[in-house]
Amino acid sequence: MPKPWTSKLIIKALGVKKCNGSVDAAVEDLPLEKAMEVAQEKHGLGHLTGADLKAQTKEIIGTCVSMRVKIDGHWANDALAIINKGEWDERFN
Repeated sequence: MPKPWTSKLIIKALGVKKCNGSVDAAVEDLPLEKAMEVAQEKHGLGHLTGADLKAQTKEIIGTCVSMRVKIDGHWANDALAIINKGEWDERFN
């Protein structure tokens, strides 16, 4: 796994020391734009395979699923569904 680890960049973007591992205690909420910034950084290092910013951001949000980090107030899986439906497409332009 290439460094910096995606999880570390997400924690940095959140401005916390660590994320809560429990679903019940999860309070971390990452704005989509911050997830996009992490994606751009990882892409710049050659660590992501997505063809465009939207696909690369989905890779980052995939890590948020396991970290129990919300995206704009939505659980990461729900945020991925919103992206797949195209509801946030204007934010990727």
